[in-house]
Amino acid sequence: MKNHHPFFDKTVELYISEHETPIRGKLAEIGQDIFVILSGGKYVYVPINHLQQLRLVTEEADERAERSDNQLDMNNEPVSYRKTLMNAKGMFSEIFITGNQTIHGYLTSVMNDFFVFYSPVYHTVIVSLQHLKYLIPYQPNATPYMLTAEQFPLRPSAISLARTFDAQLRKLTGEFVIFDLGANPNKIGVLQSVEGNIAEIVNAAGKSVYVHLDHIKTVHIP
Repeated sequence: MKNHHPFFDKTVELYISEHETPIRGKLAEIGQDIFVILSGGKYVYVPINHLQQLRLVTEEADERAERSDNQLDMNNEPVSYRKTLMNAKGMFSEIFITGNQTIHGYLTSVMNDFFVFYSPVYHTVIVSLQHLKYLIPYQPNATPYMLTAEQFPLRPSAISLARTFDAQLRKLTGEFVIFDLGANPNKIGVLQSVEGNIAEIVNAAGKSVYVHLDHIKTVHIP
């Protein structure tokens, strides 16, 4: 598909949901559900469902970014969102979900509609597939914050994993959880129940707050 796109191997600006500035670089590949942009010597994998605009950069600019070693090996198969996640497992990566924060760490598990990311800051983070805005794998053998393997060992999640995001939340009933990295204080508290598509969380003031599952981007236990 990539060879048939009119912008292939040209400099573009990619505008995505909840990201203030466009991602600018060479359009390296495009699959059924993901774009790959070579930007600043890094490959940026962007799920297509968050595309707002894709524009060709027409002005002259020095965009001769060198190819890097952080491109994921798809074994000559077409690139896809799920294959990207599977190939990124165990690699130090940067992900962007929302707000002005990125998370650095390792992708450890890929389930039906969520994946598990292990971070030195947030530890085990459950990320809904529909809310990942981009993933950037780092160079081979890179580690977050230059931590040693002893300081930050790659450890699989200690929690029992379900196949789906809603089932995973039900497994966490009764636990103290943080939704969406704690940006909203009403999304921090004890998960009381998950009924249908609604989660009930008790906040610091002891009041129940109800959140639709479609609006829960990440979950982690501090």
